[in-house]
Amino acid sequence: MNRQIHLNINGEEKSVYIRNADTLLTALREQLGLTGAKPGCENGDCGACTVIIEGMPQKSCIMLAVEGIGKQITTIEGLNNTPIQQAFLEKWAFQCGYCTSGFIMNCHALMEKHPDAEDVVVENWLQSNICRCTSYQEIKEAIHSVLSKNS
Repeated sequence: MNRQIHLNINGEEKSVYIRNADTLLTALREQLGLTGAKPGCENGDCGACTVIIEGMPQKSCIMLAVEGIGKQITTIEGLNNTPIQQAFLEKWAFQCGYCTSGFIMNCHALMEKHPDAEDVVVENWLQSNICRCTSYQEIKEAIHSVLSKNS
């Protein structure tokens, strides 16, 4: 049985019809056409589905859509030429691109929470996402290039 809920996505109120068991990832992709968050492992391990909820990265594949009611949700589509997006391009911090939106969301939240992050903090935050093509060095370079501009 479907029910209507309202979610604040990228600063806009959106109505979606969901089953109680639908994940936020499902609602974003199938109801709203926001396909930047990718289904990967669908059990919270890979981070391809990462979005930002109330300023913190969250894996949308393990969050029910109903849990997003009343929260500020940002997807990759809600970012607009942020410094980390530009750094990913400049440092070639992607290969196949499947994990890229999740990494960008995680890195964006990292820089918002820890604008002076040291390497140990960066390493810790990067552990939540997986890149099968192994672009880790380039991703770290992208993060550090933005962090150095903030200093």
